[in-house]
Amino acid sequence: MTTTSARRPYATDTDLLERVLAPYKAHCKYLTSAVVTPGPEHPAARCEFVIPESCYIDDTGHLNSVEVNIAYNQMMYYLVAKSVREGLLAGFEDWTLDDFWRHQLPDILIARFSGSFRRPIDPRAFSGEMEFLSVTRREPDGRGPFLHARTSYRYWDADGGRCDGEATLAFVNLP
Repeated sequence: MTTTSARRPYATDTDLLERVLAPYKAHCKYLTSAVVTPGPEHPAARCEFVIPESCYIDDTGHLNSVEVNIAYNQMMYYLVAKSVREGLLAGFEDWTLDDFWRHQLPDILIARFSGSFRRPIDPRAFSGEMEFLSVTRREPDGRGPFLHARTSYRYWDADGGRCDGEATLAFVNLP
């Protein structure tokens, strides 16, 4: 049975965040905080981001699709790592943080990514959130099992900027 206290938000774990962002180059670490909230079925994360300057292009003055994807990756990696640590995400009950670190880069794949930009977002200070919509174990054609996860995300800023979308993930080479 889930109690109200068991659904309390988890504040940013700065040590975990630092480790999640370790694979990124210093100028590409956009995620500054993440609060994870357990849900009735799946957890969600509410995050803050700062992009002082684009990692690959001259200043466009707005958040672009490449940075949306990088920010999504960082938000998703943190949400999965925190969910593994706290036992929040169905399908990952047998994972340890060591499993997550081993699989973070080579085995967590974005199979599909879509987004809609509603209004330009200031990349120098914006917020985002994502949630897992479903996680299912699949074993197609006798190949190794994988987890198929549907997620949604959205970003916004203080001036009404807005972007939202969905991403489908595949967690392969399961531990």
